[in-house]
Amino acid sequence: MSDTKDLLIELGTEELPPKALKKLIQAFEAGVQQGLEKAELTFDAIRSYAAPRRMAVIVDGLQTRQQDRLVERRGPAVSSAFDDEGNPTRAVQGFAKSCGVEVAGLDRIATDKGEWLIFKKQQTGSDAASLIPDIVQQALNDLPIPKRMRWSDLPGEFVRPVHWLVLLFGDAVIPMDLLGVTSGRDSRGHRFHHPENMRIQSAQTYVTQLATEGYVVVDMAVRREEIRNQVLALATELGGEAILNEDLLDEVTGLVEWPVALSGSYDKRFLDLPAEALISSMEEHQKYFAVRDKTGDLLPYFITICNIESRDPAQVIAGNERVILPRLSDSAFFWDTDRKRPLADRQAQLKTIVFQHKLGTVFDKAARVAQLAAVIAEKIGGDAALAERAALLAKCDLVTEMVGEFPDLQGIMGRYYAKLDGEHDEVAEALDEQYLPRFAGDSLPQTKTGQALSLAEKLDTLV
Repeated sequence: MSDTKDLLIELGTEELPPKALKKLIQAFEAGVQQGLEKAELTFDAIRSYAAPRRMAVIVDGLQTRQQDRLVERRGPAVSSAFDDEGNPTRAVQGFAKSCGVEVAGLDRIATDKGEWLIFKKQQTGSDAASLIPDIVQQALNDLPIPKRMRWSDLPGEFVRPVHWLVLLFGDAVIPMDLLGVTSGRDSRGHRFHHPENMRIQSAQTYVTQLATEGYVVVDMAVRREEIRNQVLALATELGGEAILNEDLLDEVTGLVEWPVALSGSYDKRFLDLPAEALISSMEEHQKYFAVRDKTGDLLPYFITICNIESRDPAQVIAGNERVILPRLSDSAFFWDTDRKRPLADRQAQLKTIVFQHKLGTVFDKAARVAQLAAVIAEKIGGDAALAERAALLAKCDLVTEMVGEFPDLQGIMGRYYAKLDGEHDEVAEALDEQYLPRFAGDSLPQTKTGQALSLAEKLDTLV
């Protein structure tokens, strides 16, 4: 059994796309693992790390050299390898030549299909250090990057410009040139707290060194949990609880290297808006976490995750409060503008939106769904008239200002506007319930009208 060493691969870049970071590092780890297994290099464990400006893979206990192995190549059958006088045929001579030996140097093997000539050779294993650069290169080439970019006058492409490469195998650096950089043992810390180079001692000190010297929490899972804990604690201090959107938590984790949670506030007058509109504005535009009280009502606070320990947190908070004001003002404008027209008055606008070129407009779809929903409602003990009305209004919020800005609010805003217009409560609820269930295990429509509309909408799409 050959000796083993730990391998560290770190690729330093410009800020990577936060929503793609998790997928990229998982693919990078899988690519390295696949390359090692293909090269028949055994290892004890493999793990990956990622932060906005880096992707890293550590392989514990990696073989320093491939095992020697016996290579066998099967040649022609003995019956066709020699002529009647026992002289080797051209076929066997060609096989022997390709193996670098004389015909006499070939062995024989007996099988149930006869006797065959074979070539046996003891192949010496290659050093792992000589194989790793190609494995790294192939793993990077195979990353799921829809749009690669070029920088400078370099021929290579990657998702973002590359600035450094750490390639440590045990105590030694494996030489490699990649995308304009040469491998070494120097990493970099936080862009502001520690912009200087940091000399990495070994794969096993990598995570600790970055945290203690470089102000970088490189483990995504640890960083994510740290953000969660800070947000929850700060929300408690504010007398409420944080609304933790898991997708937002993932995105923020991909945006920061050294998370620091700060809270700010906004004018209470914005609480007159639908809570979902405020939350969408905070989450989508600012990457803020909203705060609510124990009854579920929003509090006029938000929590933001900074990527720096500021010397003047109050100034940072004030800056964030200034930024969110126009965002919430926009939402208030959308809300006020949309309420000036009844939802039903927007039906004609649906004629301008093509659903599918062979199936007509969204207006046409609404008409089909209305007929189908009425029939289904009667079958399940609902009110056909309510189901038909809900179907005709179901897509009207698509042409509102609010849904135009926040598409995820479709259905939700329809419910609000329908209630303001004095529509039947069950019709209003159905506008929200039409999209349920969105995925396996999701909530189901609770009203008969919502059930009929949801079924009709999905059946029309399927058929």
